[in-house]
Amino acid sequence: MTAPDPAALLAVARDEALLGRTEGGVPIGAALFTADGTLLGRGHNRRVQDDDPTMHAETAAFRAAGRRPHYQDTIMVTTLSPCWYCSGLVRQFGIPALVVGEARTFSGGHAWLAEHGVAVTVLDDPECVRLMRAFVAEHPGLWHEDIGVPD
Repeated sequence: MTAPDPAALLAVARDEALLGRTEGGVPIGAALFTADGTLLGRGHNRRVQDDDPTMHAETAAFRAAGRRPHYQDTIMVTTLSPCWYCSGLVRQFGIPALVVGEARTFSGGHAWLAEHGVAVTVLDDPECVRLMRAFVAEHPGLWHEDIGVPD
């Protein structure tokens, strides 16, 4: 079995981030795939749209994937380094691989996950960087709310 191309997987998550931006939300997207690249679920940050502080992109993708007996054969893909909440989700359910679009704007728990055996790939994708930096510049208050830092 050939491992899927991380950039191709990231394209799905990036499309979700763009959708979130058009809805007026935080432009972070995620997707959960099987190790062979089959899409299980996709989603984007919906904290603003749903008035739900727990609806991060990784959570949305995980929920969209539905129930499984285990996650040992999956890859979580996210446009931005996952916060501690989403890093905990990856660890809690034993997701063994993580693809991160970028970690310049925010460096969350991806290094911690790597220390605990998760195979982490940071792509440093220019489009993900541009998307988040533009959002942070345009909506600093919402950004600080999203990452749990007082404005």
